[in-house]
Amino acid sequence: MNAEVLSIGDELLIGQVINTNQAYIAEKLNSVGIPVTRMITVGDQPGEMLAAFQFAWQHFDLVAVTGGLGPTHDDLTRSVVCEFFRTDLVRDEAALENIKKLFKARGLPMTRVNEDQAMVPKGCAVMQNAHGTAPGYFFEQQGKIMIIMPGVPYEMTAMMEDFVLPHLSKIANRQVIRHRTLKTTGIAESMLSELIGDVSQLFLPNQGITLAYLPSPLGVRLRISVRTHSAEHAGHMIEEVEEKIRAKAKKYIYAVDQEDLEDVVGRILTERGLNIAVAESCTGGHIADRLTNVSGSSAYFERGFVVYSNASKSAELGVSESLIKEHGAVSREVAEAMAEAARTVAKTDIGLSTTGIAGPAGGTPAKPVGLVWVGYSDKKQTIALRFHYPTERRRFKDRTAQAALEVLRRKLLTPE
Repeated sequence: MNAEVLSIGDELLIGQVINTNQAYIAEKLNSVGIPVTRMITVGDQPGEMLAAFQFAWQHFDLVAVTGGLGPTHDDLTRSVVCEFFRTDLVRDEAALENIKKLFKARGLPMTRVNEDQAMVPKGCAVMQNAHGTAPGYFFEQQGKIMIIMPGVPYEMTAMMEDFVLPHLSKIANRQVIRHRTLKTTGIAESMLSELIGDVSQLFLPNQGITLAYLPSPLGVRLRISVRTHSAEHAGHMIEEVEEKIRAKAKKYIYAVDQEDLEDVVGRILTERGLNIAVAESCTGGHIADRLTNVSGSSAYFERGFVVYSNASKSAELGVSESLIKEHGAVSREVAEAMAEAARTVAKTDIGLSTTGIAGPAGGTPAKPVGLVWVGYSDKKQTIALRFHYPTERRRFKDRTAQAALEVLRRKLLTPE
């Protein structure tokens, strides 16, 4: 069984709304053994929608459709569905009752337009909407399935969880699809590929395993995908490939699947009973923000200093004015002084700092735009490492924060 995800809406085509639905649907269909082999988006034009329905129905076993089920004039999916399946609309009493309850709970009068949403295509199984007024439609004909759901993400998600996935898990073929993502940072995609080497040394051709490189500003994700006959076998295959990859690239792998770098360093700090303070110039509090995004971070995060100006570095941290004048604010010496001062002023085990040139102005031949120093200090040592990220400001801050957290992770993992 293979699937297509079909998204409907002009707002998606003009970039006004980011299509998160297709990623969610694909992930969930994979979880019940149904691979998604095509995704497509069409606008709110009946002709385009009908053509997309016809193609999908002809080429795929399952079609998951989202969008265009609302109460306004540009919500045309229902009429196209009726045309495609050559059926009429009939009133669904359960849907009508659901709409009435929603309006009553909100203290609003129900309009005729909303009442009309209880009219559904004849011949479908109706999926009631727990969070909105538009029901979904589930068609199963000629050995194929078409699922039509609202485009509102939380409404669609509820239908998938409550109706679609339980049903599909019973009828889907016995293929098991599993993925594992190893997250790396501090190494370019090409260098990582060279380090890992020929994938034929990781797994045999036609074994049902693939390895994908997914680069981003924060690092490269390595996604291992397996299609096989059982969950146990899938798990064994993934672990075998992961072990071989780790043997070659362990230094750069910091997390698996949904875990982020701040989760990892937070866990290590907690396990070791250590706490930290950060002093940020060019990142403007981004590191503190990421560290405190983790639940329980109060156990190890003491405080953060945002010391953007030279004066604040001296006033808040006591960094010597003469040191800044001699070496410049963006220097190894100042980064080290900031990290040590953050640790001593906050009375923490570790201090972490950043100072750099985010640009686009402010660079010189000696200190170009994108230059950044990351400082680290503990009771045994104080160091600073140089990085260069010549990119736009927000990406510069993201990459610098990632580099700083990776410096912290590697120091925490260094044997004492």
